[in-house]
Amino acid sequence: MKKIYTSPEQYQLGQIISMLEEDGIAHVIRNEFLSGALGELPPHECWPQIWIVHEEDYEKARAIVDQASAAITDLGQWRCDCGEENEGTFGSCWKCGRERKTGQD
Repeated sequence: MKKIYTSPEQYQLGQIISMLEEDGIAHVIRNEFLSGALGELPPHECWPQIWIVHEEDYEKARAIVDQASAAITDLGQWRCDCGEENEGTFGSCWKCGRERKTGQD
């Protein structure tokens, strides 16, 4: 098995999972319920992960991830209420996990 993708963004994960299922690519979701460990573990360690079951599907799965990622819009850097600077493609803070507010810069 190989890890193909990780993200705190449920929409992005769902989109990639749907695309993998449409193409019949066997996969496993790990850390799906690990968010309860936030605070004990760094946030990025608790993000759900998509793993490809069969290594021969890796390149096809990688193309799906690239296609889905290209559709993500960069809204520009923004500062979270916790003070952390985040990339424009992040819908939630990488440090504390708070969701980006509409119009937040």
